[in-house]
Amino acid sequence: MKISFHGAARTVTGSQHIIEVNGYRIMLDCGLFQGKRKEAFELNRKGPCEGSTVDALVLSHAHIDHSGNIPSLVKNGFTGDIYCTPATRDLCSVMLLDSAYIQEKDVIYVNKKRKKQGKNLFEPLYTKEDVVNAMQSFIGISYNRKREIVPGVSLTLVDAGHMLGSTHIILDINEEESDRDFRLVFSGDIGREGIPIIRDPTPLVEGADILIIESTYGNRLHPPYPESDNALERIINKTYSRGGVLLIPAFAVGRTQQIVYTLHRLYDQGLIPDIPIYVDSPLATNTTDIFRMHPECYDAEMRNFLLNDHHTNPFGFETLNFTENVEQSKSLNTLDEPAVIISASGMMEGGRILHHLRNRISDPRNTILVTGWQAPNTLGRRVVNKERTIKIFGEDFPVKADVEVITGFSGHADRDEILAWAGAMRNKPEHVFVVHGEMESAQALSDSLQEVLGFQNITIPDINQVFEI
Repeated sequence: MKISFHGAARTVTGSQHIIEVNGYRIMLDCGLFQGKRKEAFELNRKGPCEGSTVDALVLSHAHIDHSGNIPSLVKNGFTGDIYCTPATRDLCSVMLLDSAYIQEKDVIYVNKKRKKQGKNLFEPLYTKEDVVNAMQSFIGISYNRKREIVPGVSLTLVDAGHMLGSTHIILDINEEESDRDFRLVFSGDIGREGIPIIRDPTPLVEGADILIIESTYGNRLHPPYPESDNALERIINKTYSRGGVLLIPAFAVGRTQQIVYTLHRLYDQGLIPDIPIYVDSPLATNTTDIFRMHPECYDAEMRNFLLNDHHTNPFGFETLNFTENVEQSKSLNTLDEPAVIISASGMMEGGRILHHLRNRISDPRNTILVTGWQAPNTLGRRVVNKERTIKIFGEDFPVKADVEVITGFSGHADRDEILAWAGAMRNKPEHVFVVHGEMESAQALSDSLQEVLGFQNITIPDINQVFEI
C-alpha cells in the first residue's frame, strides 16, 4: 500500500491525500490551496492529479480547503463516487457554487489587465457548470454506517465535531497481495469539546494501524469556551458605549452560525444591549438554512435550547437581520449608530467584509473582532498583527479601530485536545503522519505525540511525498 500527500503538507490548506491499495486509488479530501495569491493560483491550476486515475473520493467536511478542488477533479476526468455525510453534501452544493462564482469573477478581473498587456487570457479554475456536474457524484452516508467503497476497503464516517457534517474517516483495509488487515484513520479536522450546536468529536477507542492527523493548533492552547462568550459580551458592550460598530469577519460556514447562536443566548439573558445585528454574507445566509435542515447533527445543549427558547430558531431573534441583496449590504456602510456586522470572508481576502473594513477601520469608535486563524500573507493576518496601515482595494487606510482577537470560538482542537483525542486509542498506531499545520505546529505536535503518548514512527510529510507501508 502507498500513501501520498499532495496538499496540507507542512501547511494548512489544500488537503489532498491518496491511498493506493489493491490496484485502486482512493483520495481523501480535495481542497483548494489558499494564501499568496499567485502561488495558490498556480498550485490550484495544476490540480490534484488526473481525475481518471482516482477511483473514489472520501470527503472529511465541506470547508473549501478540503473540498474546493472537487470540480477540477471531475473536470479532469474523475467519474467515481464522492462519499461524505448528507450535511456535507448539502453544504458543498452552495459552497462550491460560491467558489465557482469567485473563480469566474477573479479571472474577469485578471484578464482585463492581461488583455491590456497583450498576454494570454486565463480561464477560471472551474465554472458553476463544473460544480453542477461534480454534485452528481456525491453520495451521502450517515455516521457509523460501514460501506465497502472499492474491493477490500470499507469506509466508516464518525463525527469529528469540527463543523456541521464533519467526520473522522476510517478505512478498514484488506490488502490482497499480502493478505494483511489494517485500519487507516484520517482525523480530518478535529473539533473541540463543548462547542455549541454540534456534537463533540468521537473518540476512536479501537485505535488505528495508520493515523493521518491534523496539527493546525499543535503548538497552542485555546481559552475555555465560556471565556469567549464573556469576551464577546465585553467587546459588544465596550463598542456600544463608544457609539461604534463591531465588525466580525467570520467564515460563512460554522463560525458565523456559532457567533449568531452565542449572540442569541447573550441577548436572551439580557447581557448585551438591544443592538441591531446584521449577517452580511449570501453564503452565510444560505448555509445557515442548511444548518436548520440537519438537527441530527445537533448536540444536547442545542436540543435543550430549542425546547426552551421561545424563538424556536437558534439562528433567529428580534435584533438579528440577514441581508438579502447588494443594496441592503451597501446601506450598512451609512449606519451611524451602534451595530454588529458579521461578514465574510473570515481571512478578509475578499467578499463584503472588505467594503465594511474600508468604511470602518479608521474610526476609533469601531472594533474589528477576529475569531479565527489567519493564514500568513492574508489581510486578516496583517490586521491581527496590528499593522498601522493596511491596503484595501489598492488604497492605504490607517488602522485606528480597536482590534480584538478571540481564539476560543475556533472549531479546531488545540494541542491538549488533539492529544486527548489521540490518547483515547487503545491500540497505538504503527505509522503516524502529521498534516494540516504550519511546520512549527506540526513539529510541536509530533514531539508531543511521542513524548506524552509514546507514539513512534511519526512523519511530517512534504508535498507530493510518497510512502510505502
